[in-house]
Amino acid sequence: MFLIVALMYAEFTWAATLAFWLFIAAALTDWLDGKLARESGQVSTFGRFMDAVIDKVMVLGIMIALVNGGYFLGHRIPAMIALLCILGREFMVSGLRMVAATKGVIVEADAGGKLKTFIQLNAIGWLLASRMFARDFGELFVGEERVWITTINWAGIGLFALSAVLTITSGATYFRRHGHLVMD
Repeated sequence: MFLIVALMYAEFTWAATLAFWLFIAAALTDWLDGKLARESGQVSTFGRFMDAVIDKVMVLGIMIALVNGGYFLGHRIPAMIALLCILGREFMVSGLRMVAATKGVIVEADAGGKLKTFIQLNAIGWLLASRMFARDFGELFVGEERVWITTINWAGIGLFALSAVLTITSGATYFRRHGHLVMD
């Protein structure tokens, strides 16, 4: 995450391309690591916990850099509000999971949480791709062809907004199912 964010802010040629592909590699290796662990039966409580924490650190760190770095076509305030909703939900669900763990209950990621993460990763990918095309391949997109870069950027913004909605709704689902654990 640190290297991706550094590359997002770097001004040298190919920095945006490196940030994009490093993010893709991180997302794919995270998925592959989980798949291999499940298939080989090497899933541990510590591994599940740390994987979720590391995923959140990466996603939230990059999302903060996206909002701060001007990836939202002048819509920084709505993007920041969505990001704050995402941050709030992640802290609340993590807190719920910690309280549940003290009571011997493991709160697993549900389908809504997994969909939320998938959409978040896609939003990041599309937003990084738009910057990559604009900065490192801009000469290929001239005149009316530049609309493709804007379209890719808007796709990322739309997915970011959708991820915020899914983040809130999946968080509400976690609290409907497991909120009783924190009510004593």
